[in-house]
Amino acid sequence: MNETPISGLHVIDHPLVAHKLTQMRRVETPSGQFRSLLTEISLLLAYEVTRDLELRDVRITTPMTESDQPELVEDPVVVSILRAGNGLLDGVLQVIPSARVGHVGLYRDHETLEAVEYYCKFPPLKGRTIIVVDPMLATGNSAAAALDRVKLDGPASIRFLCLLAAPEGIEALQTAHPDVAIWTASVDECLNEVGYIVPGLGDAGDRIFGTT
Repeated sequence: MNETPISGLHVIDHPLVAHKLTQMRRVETPSGQFRSLLTEISLLLAYEVTRDLELRDVRITTPMTESDQPELVEDPVVVSILRAGNGLLDGVLQVIPSARVGHVGLYRDHETLEAVEYYCKFPPLKGRTIIVVDPMLATGNSAAAALDRVKLDGPASIRFLCLLAAPEGIEALQTAHPDVAIWTASVDECLNEVGYIVPGLGDAGDRIFGTT
């Protein structure tokens, strides 16, 4: 469900992303195939979320001549929200293999639906561009808590990359962090009564790791 454009929200409209996402949604898709599809989609998403990174010209020597050519001013830092964020992280690092990586561990309290932090370790973030990754933007509580923690280290800018988003999660995250743009492959219909995205694809972490 991708209808009215929302400021700061980028829905990645690509036939291959849509096709692979449909395969991931199928209840019969096994964990191994699910992981492979997630890595493949994350490669495509990574190209989009990094589209406007700053470049500079550098003097290089090709086999033919010297030439001024563009390169990144600085690699972004990628922060994965554990545990499911690591499923997106693998593909992003294939596109930006020299990126430094941070992790923040959060779990969702099933009674309150609030995020609880259990782990946090970052490389230096001050003045850097940060890409925070998590496959699902459901209630938005975990994402908002992760961004709260990232902002304590003074980054220059933050982008949030997810596979699926619910309208409720988008609203919550943009209310808490209006300066953070969101990239997603799909905006789904809604959350159900226990905070899962509908139609969604189930619990991303469980499907990635084959747990229940």
